[in-house]
Amino acid sequence: MADTLDPAQMRAYFALMEAVSLLQYAVRRQLQADGDLSYVQFEILAKLADADRPLTMTDLADGVVYSRSGLTHQAGLLENAGLITRQTSPHDQRATVVAITEAGRARVGAVLPGHVEVVRDLLFDSLSDRDVRTLGDMMSRARDHMRARPPRSAAPRSRHAPP
Repeated sequence: MADTLDPAQMRAYFALMEAVSLLQYAVRRQLQADGDLSYVQFEILAKLADADRPLTMTDLADGVVYSRSGLTHQAGLLENAGLITRQTSPHDQRATVVAITEAGRARVGAVLPGHVEVVRDLLFDSLSDRDVRTLGDMMSRARDHMRARPPRSAAPRSRHAPP
């Protein structure tokens, strides 16, 4: 294994990180201004709205790259704001089921037009349709490779580790 990245890898890495940072900054500002939401709160609401059914906290955690305790905290804030409900699963007392409320759907509806505008303006307007397909394919492969090595908070517990 090499000790350094080659120049093309270094250029790609820094370009990706800078593009992600610039996009995240603009998206966070828009979500806060249009809906008083953090990005992870928007992601939770959007996943629930898209699923069109209640999800368990585990289902949400599988799709959101965020610590379990952080996700629980964000869900609590959303519940206090009346945007989601949480309750114990009737099928598994260990699971918590999360559902989006009508107010949550309305909040997603309020922020979505501005969100789409920011993403199109900063990311997609500079790319051809072919570029978008290629970027989607490349990022999906990279994401799948990274998800094969989940962060510590998302990794399965060892059988020998204490609970």
